[in-house]
Amino acid sequence: MAASPPIRIIGIDPGLRNTGWGVIESLGPSLRFVACGTVHSDQSLTLSDRLRQLFDGLSEIVHAHAPDEAAVEETFVNKDAKATLKLGHARGIALLVPSRAGLPVAEYAPNLVKKSIVGTGHAEKDQIRMMVKVLLPKADPKSADANDALAVALTHAQHRGMKSLTKSLMR
Repeated sequence: MAASPPIRIIGIDPGLRNTGWGVIESLGPSLRFVACGTVHSDQSLTLSDRLRQLFDGLSEIVHAHAPDEAAVEETFVNKDAKATLKLGHARGIALLVPSRAGLPVAEYAPNLVKKSIVGTGHAEKDQIRMMVKVLLPKADPKSADANDALAVALTHAQHRGMKSLTKSLMR
């Protein structure tokens, strides 16, 4: 019986200015870093042009790395409604790109990502960065956004089995 291939997961941390992405492979308890980075949009452009930049950039990443599944961080709602709405637009792109590529897309709350990676839902960025490095020693995120995207991918690797089990039990 042939061994099953690793599952390639892209994690996405949406942002209008900077959208982080991270690709890992998961095979049982084994995790392997593949790549990570940040897609930037030009603040001097219109909202629609910035969203197009994010769409084009993420589309290139998905095409280049051929993930099997995607995970996107849910929006953290803050007191600035306008900023939250703009983040929602970027999040829409982060959901749309992998969906158009035919990938199943999971969503994770920021506190669940922190709890999954560090063990507490109120972890600091430095704690997350340190644990991503422990879990993926070869990872080289150049930005907090890319690091957060890797954390989202790691969270999905941890929770994807439970999501599949829950789905099959509900049938």
